Amino acid sequence: MVDDRKPGRRWARRLLGVTAVAATGLVLVVVGANARLWLVSSGHRFGPADAPAVPVVIVPGAKVGPDGAPMAYLRGRLDVAIELVRAGKAGEILVSGDAAGTSGDEIASMTKYLVDQGIDPALVRPDGEGLSTRATCERAKRLFGIDRAIIVTQYRHVPRAVALCRAEGIDADGVTAYCECRPTTVIRNNIREWLAAPKAVAALIGR
Repeated sequence: MVDDRKPGRRWARRLLGVTAVAATGLVLVVVGANARLWLVSSGHRFGPADAPAVPVVIVPGAKVGPDGAPMAYLRGRLDVAIELVRAGKAGEILVSGDAAGTSGDEIASMTKYLVDQGIDPALVRPDGEGLSTRATCERAKRLFGIDRAIIVTQYRHVPRAVALCRAEGIDADGVTAYCECRPTTVIRNNIREWLAAPKAVAALIGR
């Protein structure tokens, strides 16, 4: 018979209990943060067909391919931005990302894609230092003077993007981007978004 009264076994059980409590707390924080972002962005999330008219559409950067072309996530965002401009729902496109990213120059990739699709280069405004969603929103307001905009990104990212842009003083709405993506890519990015929510909420509270 195993003696549960031995010190080593008691400590193991206590550690297991503490770990379970900590894990439960983390899950509650993540779920609560995501719920907060969905609440803050309520009424400001649209599909491309229902998007309101705005002066500027903001496209956050994402990974580009080895050939420098936008990959599926980024291409889906750009396609919606093009659709909004062609429909007369946006006058300009702010492409905001990392011009020196590990996968390549996101700004050059986005700009080339837009121009190749027939967008007038004069309508494209580049920001090569939008290194995060929060930085994209903050710089859009501070450096580009944007007060009203649509930010185009994938479904799970929209609430965080809208909340952060509105916190910076931009009257922002989010529009869901297309995504012809592999299931593994969607799952990976959705997990990333869930885990990014607490940091975003902390930023909102800290303002």
